[in-house]
Amino acid sequence: MAKVTVVGAGNVGATCADVLAYREIAEEIVLVDIKEGVAEGKALDIWQKAPINQYDSRTVGSTNDYSKTADSDVVVITSGLPRKPGMTRDDLIETNAGIVKSVTENVIRFSPNAIIIVVSNPLDVMTYQAHITSKLPRAKVIGMAGILDTARYRAFIAEELNISPKEIQAILMGGHGDTMVPLPRYTTVAGIPVTELIAKDTLDAIIERTKFGGGELVKLMGTSAWYAPGSAAAQMVEAILKNQRRVFPVCIKLEGEYGIDDCYLGVPVILGKNGVEKVIELDLNADERELLEVSRGHVKEVMSVLDKLSSK
Repeated sequence: MAKVTVVGAGNVGATCADVLAYREIAEEIVLVDIKEGVAEGKALDIWQKAPINQYDSRTVGSTNDYSKTADSDVVVITSGLPRKPGMTRDDLIETNAGIVKSVTENVIRFSPNAIIIVVSNPLDVMTYQAHITSKLPRAKVIGMAGILDTARYRAFIAEELNISPKEIQAILMGGHGDTMVPLPRYTTVAGIPVTELIAKDTLDAIIERTKFGGGELVKLMGTSAWYAPGSAAAQMVEAILKNQRRVFPVCIKLEGEYGIDDCYLGVPVILGKNGVEKVIELDLNADERELLEVSRGHVKEVMSVLDKLSSK
């Protein structure tokens, strides 16, 4: 009898709600948006295709009425604005942090025991904002980035090898963006190390393409991606509600793991009914640790921007 709320009925949020309904991951899915009628309309559209696609999950829309989200088991936050021309990074952080803070306060008011999945950008610092606002344990406030980034990485490898993407397993670490840390040493194709199948220069090119995967799509479409991010968030919801204990890279506050404290980074975890059941510490080599440290420094720099804005 699970209930899931998705805050933000834009492309990513609506896709997430659609996947949740289509796969019958939750009995009820509540879609919330600030824009009048948008959440209601998209929820109704998803519900009206239930007879066609044969699912029973009910989708409900709400314009800023969080009472309809009461007692949600999981809440996915996709709210936020894209960076606009003339907007600095600090402007974007200040704007979206305010949105995420307000959303989190409303979510916790009606669903104090919910597990929160953050999709809003900048991802790592927005996870930080939701965590400090909610005051929930770190295992219950996590960010979706790693699943999306590994999906892109795996898709590019599958394309290069002309094989099914189902055969590829991979882990990435670090922040969401161009300082992410793909790990070829932990990438396999049906158990075969990818380094035995793809030449180093080709694999390096795939890694670079993965790092700028979001930018590639913006350049092509003029807007951010939504099918893959929405589906990635839904996959996290499924792992939690079904207690699948799947190993995924997710953004979480580190408390000593990898020698890092008080920083929100993507790391491999076991995801189950309590959120993050365990953070997995890989035995990184010197080069991998150096890349992770670069990523940590970048994320801490962005976190410090939020700290300064919050202290005003």
